[in-house]
Amino acid sequence: MSNIDKNFLLNSSNFFLLAGPCVAESEDICFGIAESIKKTAQELNIPYVFKASYRKANRSRIDSFSGIGDEKALQILADVKSKFDVPVVTDIHTAEEASWAAQVADILQIPAFLCRQTDLLVAAAKTGKIVNIKKGQFLAPSSMKYVAQKVIDSGNDQVLLTDRGTMFGYGDLMVDFRGIPEMKSFGHPVILDITHSLQQPNQDSGVSGGRPDMIETIAKAGVAVGVDGLFIETHPNPSKALSDGANMLKLDLLPGLLEKLLKIRKAVNDL
Repeated sequence: MSNIDKNFLLNSSNFFLLAGPCVAESEDICFGIAESIKKTAQELNIPYVFKASYRKANRSRIDSFSGIGDEKALQILADVKSKFDVPVVTDIHTAEEASWAAQVADILQIPAFLCRQTDLLVAAAKTGKIVNIKKGQFLAPSSMKYVAQKVIDSGNDQVLLTDRGTMFGYGDLMVDFRGIPEMKSFGHPVILDITHSLQQPNQDSGVSGGRPDMIETIAKAGVAVGVDGLFIETHPNPSKALSDGANMLKLDLLPGLLEKLLKIRKAVNDL
């Protein structure tokens, strides 16, 4: 898979899909998920990007799982890309990480908590890769115009914006669907991160909870208001996932969900 640009994601009348496990737990898990989703995406004509973090830098507790090691995890992503001929997206957390993550990743993702870090945005922009910026849980959608502009002013117009919910009190998130058309008005494709929007952070246990039972509801609403892409974390057995299992979609439920969502997409396109 050679380098991609935004046209790869928008070359279908359907939404595009960024999906995979929260973190690169093992080669077997990543290969199995990539193979399954690619098959479904091809059958449904959905442009697909494999998603996995090589490291989770934002954990509530120091003993929470954060990764199997950067080099090992990035090699797994490189192998997924080669074996299954799919592009990959992964998070970066510091400006120093941008150039070496870009040796593997086709899309560099800026975590929501870091979306205003200018040096991180500039470093990502300078790699020339697509930069997917997650809207901070603390930001209004209108503020993302200025976040995106930092990447553009650094010489890179390959920008994606992702909504992943907004803090609602201390231990919950909500999705303000007005933000999707508002961010689309800035001229960049907009993604809805369905599974992270259903997190329940800041739990007393120090481990985020979630509402996976609401995945279909949030996804249907996002497609109905016109998102360009969907972001879904999925795992064959979410209860055994090493990170964010509480809000993941079980892998075997993904094909049926996507089929339902494509019907809504077609209805929206036909309006």
